[in-house]
Amino acid sequence: MDDGPLPPAASMEAEAAPTLDAFLEGIQGRAVRMAALALDDREAALDLVQDAMTAFITRYRQRPSGSWGPLFWRILQNRIRDTYRRRRVRQRVMAVLGRGGSGEEGEEDPMAAFPDPATPGPDRALADGRFARDLETALRALPLRQQQAFLLRHWEGLDTAATAAALGITEGSVKTHLHRALQTLQGQLEAYR
Repeated sequence: MDDGPLPPAASMEAEAAPTLDAFLEGIQGRAVRMAALALDDREAALDLVQDAMTAFITRYRQRPSGSWGPLFWRILQNRIRDTYRRRRVRQRVMAVLGRGGSGEEGEEDPMAAFPDPATPGPDRALADGRFARDLETALRALPLRQQQAFLLRHWEGLDTAATAAALGITEGSVKTHLHRALQTLQGQLEAYR
């Protein structure tokens, strides 16, 4: 009984390993959300994630697929930190010049008035809306390192070592930032327990 030739081991591994496109597609939404929370600007977050993905593809596409997650998050975290620092310097300079923070005060985004098609129905939105809004407000209020440690550990499910690698800090620092973030979030969201 001959069932035919067995497929080569290399082709079986290629079928089991995720493709780069699938990896980037699966991580894109979470990356944009994480960057938007850190920067408080969805448009800047979209640009930043696109830049991080381009850098990732350019430098690391040949790496094994198991290492893609931590490498991508490290690139994104570096981009977030750089943008965050540039904004703080710009705000300080503008404050010294007496021009306020962004120079765009009073300008309102016309697209903000349009509903998001991914938004849940009214019943679900009413039930989840207040908690989601309060959680987002609490996350935005966290210091950047605490916020990013929380998001990488609890939203992305990275372990402590991978989170430390992504943030460029020690595992002990990750644990400290995460503990402080959890304490703050629990205190601010106590009403939802």
